Amino acid sequence: MTLWNGSYPFYPGANACFPFDTTRAVIVTVFLSMLATFIIILPGIPARRRLLWFLRLVLGLFMGAVILNVQFTRDWESGWVQANTSYKSFSPVQVSADIGLHIGLAGLNVTLRGNPVEQINETINYNEHFPWSFGADYEHSYSQGLQKGLPSPILYVAEKFSSQSPCGVHGQYRIAGHYVSLTLWLAFCTWLISILLFSMSILLYGGQMLLLTGALILSSLLLFSTARSSLGCPIQFGPVSLRTAYGESFWLALATGLLCLLLGLAILILNSVQPQKLKLIFSLDKSSEEEQWEQSWLPAQPSCSAQGGFMVPLGELCPGTATRL
Repeated sequence: MTLWNGSYPFYPGANACFPFDTTRAVIVTVFLSMLATFIIILPGIPARRRLLWFLRLVLGLFMGAVILNVQFTRDWESGWVQANTSYKSFSPVQVSADIGLHIGLAGLNVTLRGNPVEQINETINYNEHFPWSFGADYEHSYSQGLQKGLPSPILYVAEKFSSQSPCGVHGQYRIAGHYVSLTLWLAFCTWLISILLFSMSILLYGGQMLLLTGALILSSLLLFSTARSSLGCPIQFGPVSLRTAYGESFWLALATGLLCLLLGLAILILNSVQPQKLKLIFSLDKSSEEEQWEQSWLPAQPSCSAQGGFMVPLGELCPGTATRL
């Protein structure tokens, strides 16, 4: 039996990993609540317009939810590797673990998960966040990790992105994340303006705002790609290296940006070529209804039988002989 029951006395236990991101959960809940509210009033819409109205609603809420959600996600760039590595500093003990790196706009997360989780009388399941957004101190977070005695793989990965690292990627990721976030907030504002313009039946300007929204989203992806291309330092764990690729948030934002571009171009083209079809898609083609409304208020036309009988015009009356009294 070893000292302190086989555990290291100066290191805390593993941090408990929260099962989901609370910010993402709040955003998804708000947009799902809005969708459920509109679904409740769906039966009150005429049957011919119901499907198109529901499709416009789902697409609009989806684009807004994605633009707002990817602001706070931490998987714009991610990678995993399985390696046998040292667990604690000043100890020859090695563990088999899955090491993950997840890069977001405001910082990075380093995940260390034992394979199996229970090893050397400990639960190896860490998920540490190191922020680099403006107003956050990355070096202070890294120093706190050193003081807490985090596992060596986490500190090794976090050190690669510090400002003192020879890799020199801290400034690129920090500045790129700041401008990507600013561009996405602009895209969210233009999305709100497009929704407002569509609700006011101003389709041309709504399509232009939607086109601008797609252009802003794609510009943010281009800004993030410039920071990723500068990562030239390998993250090596023995014979294997940790390599990263674009994550779910990047591809989701790319799909949303392309969707906004396609819908905006389609609206502009239909507005110039087939404006009646565009009005029909947005349930604005009321010409047939107006004609029916006007016909219901017009006086009834006299029938042919009435014209031949009692409703003969005065000019067609046969001249008769007047009898003098």
